[in-house]
Amino acid sequence: MKSRLAASIALSALIIVGATGCAGITPQATTIDYSASDGANVPKSGPIEVRNAFFVADESGTTGNLVAGLVNTTSDSATIHITVGDGPAQSVRVAGQKSVSLGGDDAQPLTFEGLDTKAGETVDVYFQSGDAEGIKYAIPVLDGTLPYYSTLVPTAPPSPTPTTTPVAPAVEPTPTASETPVG
Repeated sequence: MKSRLAASIALSALIIVGATGCAGITPQATTIDYSASDGANVPKSGPIEVRNAFFVADESGTTGNLVAGLVNTTSDSATIHITVGDGPAQSVRVAGQKSVSLGGDDAQPLTFEGLDTKAGETVDVYFQSGDAEGIKYAIPVLDGTLPYYSTLVPTAPPSPTPTTTPVAPAVEPTPTASETPVG
C-alpha cells in the first residue's frame, strides 16, 4: 500500500513538472524589448528618447529623410544633435514632457545628404542630447515602395526657373532737320 501511494505521488509530481517545466525555464516573450515597427528604438542616452527611427532614401541612396519620434521625458526643454557620418549635426529642440514626430503631422523629417546606402541596409547615426555622452546606433533604411512611405521620400529641391523681364525697346533719337547747317 505504501509503495502504491509513493508511486502515485511520484507520478503526480512527474506529470506536474513535465506539464509546467518549460514555462518555468523559458523566458516570456512579453518581457523581451524590441522594436515592433520598421524603425529602431535607440537605447536611452540623455533626456531625449529616440523611438522608431528609420530613413526613407531616394533611388540613388545618397539622400534620406530621417523619420522618428523624439520624446523628452524631463520637465526641461532639451536639444538632441543627430549626426550621420562626417556630415554636419542637425539639432531638434523638444520641450519638457513633450514629443516631436519627425515626418509626422507636426514636423518635417530631417534630410541628410551623403548616406551612400540603399533600402534594406542600415546607417550608423550618432544621437546626443543633454549632458549624456551620446550613442551611435544602426538605423534601417527604407524606400518609398510602400504607399505610406512614398510621401516621405526626399525630393530634389526645385531648380530655379529663369525669369525674363520684358524690356522695352531702346528708343533712339531721330535726327531732325535743322535750319542752320552745322559745320
